Amino acid sequence: MSPWPESNWTAAQEFVILGFSGWPQGLRLLLFTFLLPLYLATLAGNLLILGLAIVEPALHTPMYFFLGALSAVEVAYTLVLTPRMLAGFLLPPGGQAVARATCAAQMGLFVALGGSECLLLAAMALDRYLAICRPLSYPQLMTTGLCWCLLASCCAGGSILALGLTTAIFQLPFCRGGLVNHVFCDLPAVLVLACGNRQLQERVLLAACLLLLVLPLALILLSYTRVLVVILGVGGPAGRRKAFNTVASHLTVAVLHYGCATAMYARPLSSRDLEEDKLVSLIYISLTPLLYPAIYTLRNRDVQGALQRAVSGRTPGTVHQADIN
Repeated sequence: MSPWPESNWTAAQEFVILGFSGWPQGLRLLLFTFLLPLYLATLAGNLLILGLAIVEPALHTPMYFFLGALSAVEVAYTLVLTPRMLAGFLLPPGGQAVARATCAAQMGLFVALGGSECLLLAAMALDRYLAICRPLSYPQLMTTGLCWCLLASCCAGGSILALGLTTAIFQLPFCRGGLVNHVFCDLPAVLVLACGNRQLQERVLLAACLLLLVLPLALILLSYTRVLVVILGVGGPAGRRKAFNTVASHLTVAVLHYGCATAMYARPLSSRDLEEDKLVSLIYISLTPLLYPAIYTLRNRDVQGALQRAVSGRTPGTVHQADIN
């Protein structure tokens, strides 16, 4: 329970995102100069992959369908968080005032996109499992209709969870003012401002972490463990190397995504340091979305060939199969 008297509990109509407004102006300008190119490169890389996945017939396969969807999610995720964060580096000290509805919308979009990405990574692991462990029946199993159903389910699951979490948090009264010690309206940073008994909201947040982090990660690890067993047991050295590279890239992204998310959200509020969380957020907002295109596809032979054809205006000839053949 809050030590503040109930007469001081308010339904805050405005929040102030503090960001790094307390830092020296020179350091904030330095961060802006460093992070702006990362932001632009993230948008360019993910939009490039999304565009190639749409227009290139050679990439009209389930694997690149999901990679294109992942890139679309990353673009939306970056647009929701990064522009306001970058603007905060240029504003005078004191933070950015945002309306209650704007704060709730940003939180909801962040959770919806992050949740969709967690589920999408699990769908991609399922696709690789079927492609490598069930190659003969893979075309019949992973149809275009199933791909769209999996994508819709991932988006719906993330959106439903976001609606529930955001509604639960913003139903609480706030007695600590509206100073959000973060670069955006993140769940823990807003929840610590709430009054009264917030144990229910904390339990809901931890349950969401279980659903979006632990269960999908377990599915991913099981899928790729089976895939690695199959890779080591069949095929020639070249085929094993290609398949292993594909699996390694998927696992690298999964470790980055789930590692950051677990470190940030699978902890009780009492053990949090908001200043530390704010610094870590720079990694998962600015760095990991930039790494995904490079890890997944920009070094991939299929994507390189598609990019060369798009630049030269040539039509695809012999289509290289995804790196499992």
